[in-house]
Amino acid sequence: MTDQINSDTALVLFSGGQDSTTCLAWALQRFARVEMLGFTYGQRHAIELDCRDRLLSGIRALRPDWAAKLGDSHTIAIPTLAEISDTALTRDVAIEMGADGLPNTFVPGRNLVFLTFAAALAYRRGIRHIIGGMCETDYSGYPDCRDETVKALQSALNLGMAKNFELHTPLMWLDKAATWRLAHELGGAGLVDLIREHSHTCYLGERGAQHDWGFGCGECPACSLRAKGWREYVAQGGR
Repeated sequence: MTDQINSDTALVLFSGGQDSTTCLAWALQRFARVEMLGFTYGQRHAIELDCRDRLLSGIRALRPDWAAKLGDSHTIAIPTLAEISDTALTRDVAIEMGADGLPNTFVPGRNLVFLTFAAALAYRRGIRHIIGGMCETDYSGYPDCRDETVKALQSALNLGMAKNFELHTPLMWLDKAATWRLAHELGGAGLVDLIREHSHTCYLGERGAQHDWGFGCGECPACSLRAKGWREYVAQGGR
């Protein structure tokens, strides 16, 4: 543990998905050293975690300056999250809308838990900046993705740990087309292609079918948002 906070180092919540890969590139463009954190919590699409190594290899090959900044990659197991939840993201059930207007892929408290564990790790590692891919512009309506939620949690974490963490959400006000565009701005066509081919978004963990926007079932909420964003990105001259 260290009492020193390094303002040049960042910790990115890196699941192996489109959003977290874009956030990783965003952090690599801004910080001198970047560490990564992923979670295994009984998710149906745990295959996303297997994508991280290929994505990191691709990033190293794409940008040597980014490769020099990549630090440790951490994984934390939180099996309790699946044990106390009853969702389509942690159970083999059909994805559908709930009576509360939220899809049953919503895992209550997931992002709150993720950011709290990230802050605890950052505390030990002496890291101030924590980056997550939360977004409330083009999303499934999860309340723990909202800007006010993240800001409230930042205040709670800083009070509870007596630190000065800064939670960054670079995708918060971007739709999926803009997220694709940001990836291109950060790493050019090479990063866009890396995300298309090697990141994973599909809630069902499907990687058998390849579409122009990447692998996935093409029907779950995550695939639908990703595909819609890709079509809009292309229509706007993105390719």
